[in-house]
Amino acid sequence: MFDVREKPQMVERAFLIGVYFDRADADDARSLLEELAELVGTLGIGVAGTACVFVRDRNARYLTGSGKCIELIEEARSIGADCIVFDNELAPMQQRAWEEESGITVIDREEVILDIFKMRAQTSEARLQVELARMEYSLPRLARMWGHLDRQRGGSGGGKGGGGAARGEGEQQIEVDRRLARKRIDRVRRELESVRQNRETQRKQRTDTGIPHAAIVGYTNAGKSSLLNKLSGSDVLAEDKLFATLDPTTRRIQLPDGQPLLLTDTVGFVRNLPHRLVEAFKATLEEAVLADFLIHVLDASAPRIYDFYQTTVDVLGELGAGDKPTIVVLNKIDLLADDPDRLHELKAHFNGSAVFASIHTGEGLDRLIDKLSDQLVHRVGRMTLRIPQARRDLVALLHREGKILKEDYEDNDVLLTAVVPHAMRHQFAPFEETANAGA
Repeated sequence: MFDVREKPQMVERAFLIGVYFDRADADDARSLLEELAELVGTLGIGVAGTACVFVRDRNARYLTGSGKCIELIEEARSIGADCIVFDNELAPMQQRAWEEESGITVIDREEVILDIFKMRAQTSEARLQVELARMEYSLPRLARMWGHLDRQRGGSGGGKGGGGAARGEGEQQIEVDRRLARKRIDRVRRELESVRQNRETQRKQRTDTGIPHAAIVGYTNAGKSSLLNKLSGSDVLAEDKLFATLDPTTRRIQLPDGQPLLLTDTVGFVRNLPHRLVEAFKATLEEAVLADFLIHVLDASAPRIYDFYQTTVDVLGELGAGDKPTIVVLNKIDLLADDPDRLHELKAHFNGSAVFASIHTGEGLDRLIDKLSDQLVHRVGRMTLRIPQARRDLVALLHREGKILKEDYEDNDVLLTAVVPHAMRHQFAPFEETANAGA
């Protein structure tokens, strides 16, 4: 019925604008503009030019002053841009004002991210989440979609009655669409709630098994999906693109000590992630909240790695997962092979606690696996067991949920030395050799 905006079939050349209001924020604004260029590129749109603009006072109509607005529009036209993209959040009236002045499509960072999310969504849950976020973004902008009705007023005779009649027709249609939009939003929320309840049931089933759970979190394009693939031998989509993963994917692995572990890949974060997207993707990001611990993956080669780290920490804090035990993994260290000073700086910054690894080459992954085992050491213990042959079901259970270190046979018994999850210890206690010896 309605979309984020009416836009041309093909936008090819974008002019990017980043506005900042404190001169101390100049470097950060330029960095965010570079990130915006990556986001726009993910949509297949070329960047014709950029402008990082200091503004002393916010202008309610244009964000910048009117003179700077005209200057920037002229620059966009001169380079042949057919789209202006703001790194800042634009109010609906500001977006409309820029489009009226320029005659060019104008969008902001949030709309770019929404378009990427729409392109990346695969499962029904992700599509519902994207649809909800896009509709909530669109609702206050519906008036922009009825600009053609303004032209009717010119032919209404100019009188108050005529102008009012033409305006009334437009307002009536807008109100109809708003009611339809609100109904659709309510419907999507109900559907999404149903999906969340199903996911909660799945989580409960995972919890009932007693298997620990780790969520892989981090900035977008840091290598989270690649890490899941490497550890689990799966084939989750892992592309060198922003937001390649929107849907949470869970895989089970077994650690060297026999302990099973569930790993979940989650959506990546970006700086200035629109709040409505955090809300819309709560069901996806709740995997991080409910996990036993987190694996925070960072791109060691990223120039703004500390900002990326803090962005993820801040979003996790907002979700209520800020106090989770966390293993920090600095990925892509193979790209720093010729920069030992940078590696030394990173090791000092993270106090030597981070795992330095390359998912591409496999370097450092053994240490990461050791760290995963350390997180779960309190969950397992070694037992020496004598299990009757008639209870082969218990032996099979150990093969699935624990790790058998030694297996022998004596008469009608199976003699085992095994690593057993503490949650299952009570099932094997009657067959423990030490317990039987004491009896």
